[in-house]
Amino acid sequence: MPAYWTPVFLAACAGSAIAPYDLVTWCLEVPPALAIFLALRATRRRFPLTPLAYAALLILCGLILLGAHYSFARVPGFDALGGGRNDFDKLAHFFQGFAPALAFRELLIRGGVWTWRAGLDYLVPALCLALSAAYELVEWGVAWVLGGRAEAFLAIQGDAWDAQSDMAAALLGAVLAVALLGRRHDRQIARLARGNCYPS
Repeated sequence: MPAYWTPVFLAACAGSAIAPYDLVTWCLEVPPALAIFLALRATRRRFPLTPLAYAALLILCGLILLGAHYSFARVPGFDALGGGRNDFDKLAHFFQGFAPALAFRELLIRGGVWTWRAGLDYLVPALCLALSAAYELVEWGVAWVLGGRAEAFLAIQGDAWDAQSDMAAALLGAVLAVALLGRRHDRQIARLARGNCYPS
């Protein structure tokens, strides 16, 4: 695990926790970032990931923590495209596909779970789409339990098709991660197989 990962994550987490827009929303948004952090810390010696995967997952965590602080519909600087909505949540959902695509790809290749390499270009985006759909179901469950109190958490902003466009953004992120970074990722996986590049 890169030396920068933990201090950057903890600093982002601390900044996110300082006077968030809505404490309930913050508590609902932060768990995925904490789960990623805990999983990576627990596996950093037994199954370290490539630098590319770690960097993408840190960006995803940063976006989650930033969205948790402001609420995803109110992050400054993301309403410039017009249309009456803040598009930060679409960027976050794009990375909800992009970062897990590298992690899924790496687990499948290095774990020997999937040997048909060409099929990865289809399987990995499918897994990311399934993950995104599962998250939308969690949001639906939270909305059902909390009612109107969950509005900031959902960041729907009046869009009846918000869940579908969120999943489309995640699918696009996954497809682009595989298409643009697949070869580079393969090289990093090969280097990692020759020896752990992260000192203990």
